[in-house]
Amino acid sequence: MRDLGAGFRYLLKGQRWVGRHGRQYGFGLLPGLITLVLYAATLVALALWGADLVGWATPFADDWADPWAGLFRGFLTAVLFALALLLSVLTFTAMTLLIGQPFYESLSEKVDRDVSPDGTAPESRLPLWRELWISARDSLRIVLRAAVWAVLLFALGFVPVAGQTVVPVIGFLVTGFFLTEELTAVALQRRGVEVRDRLALLRSRKTLVWGFGTPLALAFLVPFVAVFLMPGAVAGATLMARDLMGEETEEGDGAAKQQGVHIP
Repeated sequence: MRDLGAGFRYLLKGQRWVGRHGRQYGFGLLPGLITLVLYAATLVALALWGADLVGWATPFADDWADPWAGLFRGFLTAVLFALALLLSVLTFTAMTLLIGQPFYESLSEKVDRDVSPDGTAPESRLPLWRELWISARDSLRIVLRAAVWAVLLFALGFVPVAGQTVVPVIGFLVTGFFLTEELTAVALQRRGVEVRDRLALLRSRKTLVWGFGTPLALAFLVPFVAVFLMPGAVAGATLMARDLMGEETEEGDGAAKQQGVHIP
């Protein structure tokens, strides 16, 4: 339970950090705004033409007697939109981080320099194109994993009782885990930690990860909130990454050694 509270404190610390650094916060808003417009346009298009798409994909129902064809296609349209909405929540962070890689890389590095006792930050020393390629490749892997979970949880949602109680809780925990992975990736990639090692590292501190990512996943359900929380979420994830890597972090009341798991 201690790690659960610690994860939530990192989320708050990240928001406070960007609150004290207004310029970094302003730059950090741009990728989220771009992603929000793209996702909103996709969902609106699906709401307007989803029924036509389902009708085109189910020609076998053309000869069904009323009202079965309409009910069947209406159900599929609702399922399609709900699945797209769930995937948008799961992938919003990955897409925003991909679009905003240079912005968030700079923000994360400044957080590292600000809290490091010696004022330094780990550097990847890779060219920008290479960093973008690694970020896109790793994000695709995580999105595919998240998509598998999304389909599985969506199917389990139809199970009586458990689908309306247990499954939503598991869904938020899974979403929180993947959100945290994507956010900590900004700092951990600069430290040379590969995606498999990142996942192993996060699994070793699951309660810390849930304490950080699950409240964020709940907050992201509110329209536009994700855009405004993203810069602080990246800052908080950088602070948590230092904890996970066992690095010293200088805080307002002095230097404290954060204990974590180190991956060479």
